[in-house]
Amino acid sequence: MNQKFFSLPEEKQQAIINAGYRVFSQNSYRKSPVSEIADAAGISKSLLFYYFRNKKELYLFLWETCAEMTIRELTESGCYEQCDLFESMYRGLKAKVRLMRRHPDIGPFVIKAFYEKDPEVCEEIQKSIAHYAAFRENIKLLNFDPEQFIPGIDPKMMYLDMYWASEGYLWERLQGGTIDPDEMERDFLALLEFWKNIYLRKEG
Repeated sequence: MNQKFFSLPEEKQQAIINAGYRVFSQNSYRKSPVSEIADAAGISKSLLFYYFRNKKELYLFLWETCAEMTIRELTESGCYEQCDLFESMYRGLKAKVRLMRRHPDIGPFVIKAFYEKDPEVCEEIQKSIAHYAAFRENIKLLNFDPEQFIPGIDPKMMYLDMYWASEGYLWERLQGGTIDPDEMERDFLALLEFWKNIYLRKEG
């Protein structure tokens, strides 16, 4: 990657990043034309290739940028400092919704990239996913108080239940073409209340 990309005005950088998210979120990696990204960003294709050597470099840059922005938002929200699982999830939801409002196509891009099978990028994306998943898991193991849950609950199975439900929800919404941040926030707040009723220890 040409470091001169970072010398561009912030507005121009964000235009290129958002254009990449938009085009890659609408198609598979292979079927996403770089020319469409350049057009959406308001620059020439040759200039886009001046900043990024090829489509793969641009795609992986967008993925890592997304991961870094997400971790930063979650950290600033206080998500990783909580001992209460559902307070952490609530703060995490709010942080992700804020990010999606700034980058409207970032949610669909992440889901598409997560399931991308093209050998040109698949292996590197999966390695990155494993890295960030390990980071999140370590944070959870350090902070969450098991006494908040009903006796006999298997925390790992509880987490997988919520993870798979969330993944299924997002994939279903993506089939409709978009993920609306307001709708997502409303639905996940309802899910959080549902999970609290199932998993939390009842007082008294």
